[in-house]
Amino acid sequence: MRPPKTFHQLIAANKRNSWFLIAGMFLLLIALGVVFGGAYGSWPIGLLIALGTACIVFLFSWFAGSGTLLAVSGAHEISKEDDPQLFNVVEEMSIAAGVPMPRVFVINTKAMNAFATGVDPAHAAVAVTEGLRSRLSRDELQGVIAHEIGHIRNFDIRYTMLMAVMAGAIVLLADLFLRSTFFSGGRRRNDRDGGIQAILMLVGIVFAILAPIITALIQMAMSRQREYLADASAVEFTRNPDGLADALAKLAGDAVPYRTSRSVAPLFIVNPELKLRGGAESLFATHPPISERIKRLWALSGGER
Repeated sequence: MRPPKTFHQLIAANKRNSWFLIAGMFLLLIALGVVFGGAYGSWPIGLLIALGTACIVFLFSWFAGSGTLLAVSGAHEISKEDDPQLFNVVEEMSIAAGVPMPRVFVINTKAMNAFATGVDPAHAAVAVTEGLRSRLSRDELQGVIAHEIGHIRNFDIRYTMLMAVMAGAIVLLADLFLRSTFFSGGRRRNDRDGGIQAILMLVGIVFAILAPIITALIQMAMSRQREYLADASAVEFTRNPDGLADALAKLAGDAVPYRTSRSVAPLFIVNPELKLRGGAESLFATHPPISERIKRLWALSGGER
């Protein structure tokens, strides 16, 4: 039997798998561009459009993505004087994880939630809602912050950012193709090679429908695994599975609705959209069931719920 992987091995695999997935998503985007361009008689133009879309979205997300996500969520940065205890907890968990102290933000809502964002540990931020801050004990708050610091230490924040970039570009390109096909009625520019273009048009339509679905499935499946790893990281930092487990139980019982952008929702420790839908789980769920997360937390310490 193979010995269990250490956290360092899991993080290395996490970063390696992230780049493989990003490369796969990039190739899917290129394939979309070639097929869509070929359907309209010029695959090089389709390729250029795909590359241009990816580059523009990537550059924007890399340099302004975190700020945009924080702004969309309604978060505002605070200083240590505003909330010394919160800053102390974030500082303690950063030291335990061996990462720089992230910037701290608060979201003005009574709903309970939190998320981390950034491109790397040196350029990261943690945001918590007022509801979470006011209703958790210090140990529970420490568990939640440790989970978010785990996402930072494990480079999940970079992966999430890049996956969002590629997924967004794929959805944008697929939507553009479907709309142009609908409004043009699938007309070709000329009759030369019309048969090939007709086939590419059909393939393009199928591709445009399936690509975003496949992308979402991959994205959500990998996101769920990263939630488990961040939970395990929180136990590593705090040496106290009770804190995060009890916090998750409170989050599960929180009935205050919180609506946010779909681009931000998967980042939260509990997906706000999932709670609005009554907690229904599906293949597209970005987070594993809270009950299962609590069970795994207790399993890490050999305890029972």
